[in-house]
Amino acid sequence: MTTTILQGKSLSQHQAEEIASQLGGTLHGEQGYYSITSAQPPEAQIADQLKQRYEVDINTRPEAFDPGQVKLLVTDMDSTLISIECIDEIADFIGIKPQVADITEATMRGEIDFETSLRRRMALLKGLDQSALDQVYDERLQLNPGAEEMVAGLQRQGIKVALVSGGFTYFTDKLKARLGLDYTLANTLAFEGGKLTGKIDDQIVGAQAKADFLLQKCRELGIHPSQAVALGDGANDLLMMKEAGLSIAYHAKPKVQNEADSALNYCGLEG
Repeated sequence: MTTTILQGKSLSQHQAEEIASQLGGTLHGEQGYYSITSAQPPEAQIADQLKQRYEVDINTRPEAFDPGQVKLLVTDMDSTLISIECIDEIADFIGIKPQVADITEATMRGEIDFETSLRRRMALLKGLDQSALDQVYDERLQLNPGAEEMVAGLQRQGIKVALVSGGFTYFTDKLKARLGLDYTLANTLAFEGGKLTGKIDDQIVGAQAKADFLLQKCRELGIHPSQAVALGDGANDLLMMKEAGLSIAYHAKPKVQNEADSALNYCGLEG
């Protein structure tokens, strides 16, 4: 038996019933969150048409995944938990946001490896005053819709929440305190005289480091990786996502959506 999840705030009971009929399954659930059970997975072309028509996310749950056994969520930060790419906004303070953002976009599409990309972008920021980071956090950083509800809901169920980022500890530390997150991992910016040196202290948190972090937390918690969910949007999240029992692409690049188990393009993080 296949289970397909429907997620959309504006989805009505009538619309959900129509989708279930089109997909040839039985509808379960209530407004905003429905599931459909069917003998076979829905045809991708029909599901794609229904997503666009009703502006709803339709995802088939992997057969081996048991949501009742989940003990850990590992989420990316930039453009996933939060609405911005922090490094692009930092670059805006010295008038080079377009140049840095172009590199960021190419990296998230998988066209440039993350470590090379970050070194190139950091070199462009050399000499920037630390106060620019304060301004980015205070004036520009916003949580994506549903982030607080997602974290609070998981915590009520006893599920640990980890934030892993190719961004910077300056932001992950603040978000950990703000949301009560259990674990974080990110890059540490190097400063000299209160200004960025254009380098990173210690090793860069790239794609492999993200995957290793998920596996490390699973070992520490005494759980199997199949009990973890990974959430991300960029190509540097793919290795991490492949290790988890369920991978979710959040408003992600096409490459990530194609490889993830589920993709959210209409609903918020609260699902």
